[in-house]
Amino acid sequence: MLIFEVLNGGCGCFIFKDDTGTLDPSPEMIVKVDEQAARKKAIDDWLPITSSRNAKWWYSAFHNVTAMVGAGVLSLPYAMSELGWGPGVAVLILSWVITLYTLWQMVEMHEMVPGKRFDRYHELGQHAFGEKLGLYIVVPQQLIVEVGVCIVYMVTGGKSLKKFHDVVCSSCKPIKQTYFIMIYASVHFVLSHLPNFNSISGVSLAAAVMSLSYSTIAWSASIDKGVQPDVQYGYKATTKVGTVFNFFSALGDVAFAYAGHNVVLEIQATIPSTPEKPSKVPMWRGVIVAYIVVALCYFPVALIGYWIYGNSVSDNILITLEKPVWLIAMANMFVVVHVIGSYQIYAMPVFDMMETLLVKKMNFRPTMILRFRSFTMFVGITFPFFGGLLGFFGGFAFAPTTYFLPCIMWLAIYKPKKFGLSWWTNWICIVFGVILMIVSPIGGLRQIILQAKHYKFYD
Repeated sequence: MLIFEVLNGGCGCFIFKDDTGTLDPSPEMIVKVDEQAARKKAIDDWLPITSSRNAKWWYSAFHNVTAMVGAGVLSLPYAMSELGWGPGVAVLILSWVITLYTLWQMVEMHEMVPGKRFDRYHELGQHAFGEKLGLYIVVPQQLIVEVGVCIVYMVTGGKSLKKFHDVVCSSCKPIKQTYFIMIYASVHFVLSHLPNFNSISGVSLAAAVMSLSYSTIAWSASIDKGVQPDVQYGYKATTKVGTVFNFFSALGDVAFAYAGHNVVLEIQATIPSTPEKPSKVPMWRGVIVAYIVVALCYFPVALIGYWIYGNSVSDNILITLEKPVWLIAMANMFVVVHVIGSYQIYAMPVFDMMETLLVKKMNFRPTMILRFRSFTMFVGITFPFFGGLLGFFGGFAFAPTTYFLPCIMWLAIYKPKKFGLSWWTNWICIVFGVILMIVSPIGGLRQIILQAKHYKFYD
C-alpha cells in the first residue's frame, strides 16, 4: 500500500514510500501533491497571522506595547492598595522581570527548528508536548485569555466613553453604560474586516501612543492634586478574610497587566526571516523598546496613584480623578482609542483559529464573512465588573500563558542541566506563576459576586 510523508520543516518536500522503501512518484501523484501544496499556500496567504510577513522591528515595539499596556495599568494603583507597599512593589518588579524573561524565551523558540517557524502559540505547544496534547494544553488557555481580554476591553471602552460623556456634559441626561458599550463595539464591526496584523499597524501605533499618553496623564494629574489630606495606606477590608481575598484578586490584576505573551509569536510571524537575518533579532529589539515603555507606564501610575490616594483609589484611576475636567475627558478618550487597538491585537489570533478550523477542517471557502465578533459585546454588557474581571481572568489564564507555560516548554524542549542556572530560573518562574494561577481567580470571583449583589442587568 502506497503512503507518503510530508516533511514539515518548511521546505515543502514530499517523500513517497511503501513497505519496501522510497518510490519514484508518478505524474498523477506529483499533480495531486502540487494541488495540495498550492491550496495550503493559498490558505496560509489568506489567514490573518501568515498572510503578511513584511513587518519592521518597530511594528513589534508598538504591537507589544498595545498588547500589554491597557486596561491593566489603570487598575495598578487599586492593586497596590490591596497588596500594600512592600508586597505591591515586590510583585510589580518580579512580574516585570519574569515576564521579560519568558517573552525572551518565546522569541528564541519561534525558530528553534531550522527551516520552520512556530507562527502560533499552539504550534509551539504541539512541538513541546505533542500534536494532540499541545493543542489541549495551549488552545483553551489562549482562547480564554484572548476572549477574556476582549470582554474586559469591551467594559473598559464603554466605561471610558461614559466617563467622557459625563465629564464633558455633566448637565446632560444620564445614558446607560450598556449603550456606551454598544457604541464602542460598533467600531469593531468595521475593524474586524481588516485582514491581518500589518493591516492594523496604524491602529496599533495610535493605540501605543495613547497608552503612554493616558498613563502620563494619570500619574501627572495625581501629582498635581497632591497627597489627599485623609489618605490611608492600610488595607481597606475590615476583616482578615476580606483582606486575604482582596490580596489574591490584586495578584490577578498584576498578572492581567502583563498579558502580551499570548500574541507574541503571532506578532513575530509578521516579521520576515532568513537564515542570515532571523526574525528574533528585530523582534527582540522591539520587545526591549516595548518593555521600557511598559515600565514608564506601569511603575509611575501604580506607585504615584497609590501614594496620592491610598486605599480610597478606584479600580480605574481615571474614575478617581475628577479635575481638571478637560484633561480627564481627554485621558478617557485616549483609553477608548487604545483599547480599540488592543482589542484588535487580541482578536486577530482568535479569528485565525476560527478561520483555520472553518477553512482547513470544514472546507469553507475563504471569505471575510467568516469574521464576526458580537459575543464579547454581549458578555461585556451583561457582566461589566471591571476589577473582578481583571482578577479572575488575570489569574485563571494569564498566569499560565505568561508566567510559566513558556518555562515548561523551554524545559521540555531544551532540557537544561538539572540544578543549573537555567533549570532553577525556570522552576522559580513556574512556582510563582502557579501560585498566581491558584489564588487570584478566587479573589476575582469573590469580587464579582460581591459587586453582582448590587447590580441590575442591562442598567
